[in-house]
Amino acid sequence: MSAHTYRALLHWAGSTADGIRTYAREHTAHAPPAAQELRLSADPAFRGHPELLNPEQLVVMAASSCQLLSFLAVAARAGVDVLAYDDEATSRLDLTAEPARLTSIHLNVTVRTAPGTDPAEIERLGAQAHRECYIANSLAVPVEVTTTRSGPPGES
Repeated sequence: MSAHTYRALLHWAGSTADGIRTYAREHTAHAPPAAQELRLSADPAFRGHPELLNPEQLVVMAASSCQLLSFLAVAARAGVDVLAYDDEATSRLDLTAEPARLTSIHLNVTVRTAPGTDPAEIERLGAQAHRECYIANSLAVPVEVTTTRSGPPGES
């Protein structure tokens, strides 16, 4: 497979003349050719706006999204019918570490599949997807994945 190149454009404007407490943390980012522009800020603990995404959330979301896409690919190759996929991804910023950093990213995945799918197969595919996830393979912070299967409504 050939290499892929990714580009992101970020913009901030304002002034830091009045010091650390007053400058705006809001900025925009987009990644051509995608048309969507994101409005971003710092974590509220660092004087950011809570209604805007922050870089730490984006890292956690990237790990979660990559795991989803990797899982769907390995499941499709294995002939497993995935009906829904949900993940509650979490991490924590450790300010006592030198340097400060995100702790492990935990992906708590629940996969709903067609009737008769072996739960052990879903766990195996989750582990395979994790090994194939480009983002998890690129991060210094560990990404831990728990994958469980739920059947369709009414399946016992």
